[in-house]
Formats: sequence, C-alpha cells, structure tokens
Amino acid sequence: MSDQSVARAAASLIEIVRDIEPDQLGARTPCAEYDVRKLINHLLFWGPSLEGAARKEAVPPPAAAETDADLTGGDWRAAVEAHAERLAAAWGRPEAWQGVTHMGGPTELPASLVGGMVVGELLVHSWDLAQATGRPTTWDDGLVAYTLEELAKSVEQGRKMGVYGPEVPVPASAPPLDRVLALTGRDPAWTG
Repeated sequence: MSDQSVARAAASLIEIVRDIEPDQLGARTPCAEYDVRKLINHLLFWGPSLEGAARKEAVPPPAAAETDADLTGGDWRAAVEAHAERLAAAWGRPEAWQGVTHMGGPTELPASLVGGMVVGELLVHSWDLAQATGRPTTWDDGLVAYTLEELAKSVEQGRKMGVYGPEVPVPASAPPLDRVLALTGRDPAWTG
C-alpha cells in the first residue's frame, strides 16, 4: 500500500483543486488557521521538504514564512498539480519508504513514518479544501484505513509540534475517515 498511497491521495488533491474558483480562495476551512488561499500556500510551501524526504535529502523549507500570495494572478492550480505529481513520483519509489530520512531538518525519522505523514497531509488537507469549497470527497477504504493507522503512530508527536489540535470526540464506531479527522482535531461534521 505505502508506495502507491501518496499517488492515490495526490490524485484526490488534484481533483479537488481543479474545481476551486478564485472567488473561493478566501473561504474558511476546517483547518482553523487557514483559509483556502493560505492552505494552498501551505501545501506549496512544504512541498519541496516532503519531496526531498522521499529522496533522503534534507530540504529545509524556504527561509521566509509561508506566504499569503495572491493566487488569483497565477496558475496556482497547475502549481498544486505539479507539486502533487512530484510528491507521488518521489514517494512512488519503494526505496523512498526504506531506512530513515529528514523532513526539512536534521532529525532523522523512519522513512515509512514520514511517508505516512505525507499521505495524511494530502488526504486531510484535501478534505479541508473540499469542505471549504463544497466539493465531494471520495477515497477508497484502503487508503483511509492506511491513513488512520499511520496517523495513530504520529499524532501525539504532531500535537506536541502544534501540527494537530486536540482530538475531537467521535464514537468508536465512527467511520474511519471521521476518526482520521477527529485525531487531527477536526470536527467531521464541519460545514463552512
């Protein structure tokens, strides 16, 4: 599952972003600190570091903070698509998941853990963008189950780093996607 999971999650991101209209860039997302524009900038900002991690290269994020670029003037859809395709290609190689790697800094982490985090980043932020812009989402059960399994391995570390908010309570019988979202601090029932 692992070497194809990034490609599957990336395909959903591409599908959702292609349908976002420029007048939706200011829409709120379930990721409280980001509107659609800032979330797209976030994805593009961290892309090189996540891609470098697949190649076992420590690619630090740009020195400047995440930008709040005016996405209405450029071909930002093509930029997101290219970013997602590069991630899929880099993590589509089995060796990307082996050994250890870096995620933008000097700390070594298991490559499979980082790859799982990349899948989670793509799936959860795709959901954020879809919810913010009224787009339907569909992921196959295997990808969602894999994301839930991988997220459970790193969620506490992510909370300590400020990546995830407090877990939102959902029933143990909740669908796997709802449990993924709840672990990241998102309310699965969120509407704009």
